[in-house]
Amino acid sequence: MSLSSSDAGASAPRPDRSSATEPTTGPQGLFADGPFYTNSKGMKLPSSRLLDKLGARLDRESLEQWAGESIVNARQFDRRSVVAFAQLAALLESADVEATKPLDGKIAITAFFEASTRTRLSFESAMLRLDGKVLSVPDGQVTGIAKGESLADIGEMFNTYGDVIIMRHPDTDSVDEIRKNLQRPLINAGNGSGQHPTQALLDWYALLKWRPELASPDCPADRQIHLGIIGTPGSMRAVKSFLRLALLFTGAVKRITLISELADPVGFDLTGPLEDSSIPLTITNDARDVISDLDVVYVNSIAFLGDSYRQLDIRYKLTPKSDLKPNAAILHPLARRDELSVELDDTPHNLYFAQAAGAVFMRQAVLTAVLGRIDRISSL
Repeated sequence: MSLSSSDAGASAPRPDRSSATEPTTGPQGLFADGPFYTNSKGMKLPSSRLLDKLGARLDRESLEQWAGESIVNARQFDRRSVVAFAQLAALLESADVEATKPLDGKIAITAFFEASTRTRLSFESAMLRLDGKVLSVPDGQVTGIAKGESLADIGEMFNTYGDVIIMRHPDTDSVDEIRKNLQRPLINAGNGSGQHPTQALLDWYALLKWRPELASPDCPADRQIHLGIIGTPGSMRAVKSFLRLALLFTGAVKRITLISELADPVGFDLTGPLEDSSIPLTITNDARDVISDLDVVYVNSIAFLGDSYRQLDIRYKLTPKSDLKPNAAILHPLARRDELSVELDDTPHNLYFAQAAGAVFMRQAVLTAVLGRIDRISSL
């Protein structure tokens, strides 16, 4: 790590994909070098651009190793597996695979002991669209937890109820606790300030569709990105997992700048990987120092500290007045507060709605691989 600091701180209907295949005219922005696509507001990224780069031949060797495996931490991935999952997600997004019913007979348990909108619903949508079934726990207080039951005992019960468990929990050690007895694959959907690995996968799915050259080890210099991250990886699970995957893309990410109010925002989990990385890292507490040089801005101003959420300082808010590069893309895992102005929703910088829209397809890819059903998708 090259470190410097400038101050330290039931079957669902198919989605309408017409906008992903029919270009329209619009302002210059994310697709200044290609067609412009709308996604309610902002951009919709066509999976065909990524498939044109990677080809349609699936990296089965990389994906099949995930059958029966839990996904709990972003450090489980290497660059090849991230690209392979993105390729599978792109194929699932572009192909009519529902008729093959690849997850028929499989049951996912979505156990959410902490509030969620996008993560829980996108996992459930992903499962249902591929003809799997879902048992949902939308609130931990409807479980035996309300009576004092342990997560370890709940994990034992889950073994006979479903084939894969998708869990979100406010305690960072919850993953270790439930796995004491759990024998089914676990997908970590967020554990306190720990990790959110599938969020990081879908974040990079959006980036790879936006600029497919990033998938290549020999990404041209003029397509490499200066990546800015507004937040604190040490206490923000989505930021932590996203940054961990960013370190895999040497030769594509030319520099990373962390923008945080903390002098040491990295945290223990990332110190070693950052020190080992050849990607230069800068830390600053003022976005104005770097915003005009950033190609991608990843922002998440909600930190999980102890047992509650805390919003970071208003100094890090992005608005139409921010000095963004004309073609800069903004990512945000959502939910947002006022750190990301709604006035940016209608601008070409809005990649975050397309980011969220890709969640179903990436989570379909993850579920298909973990449940060992890639061979059931005949079109692949």
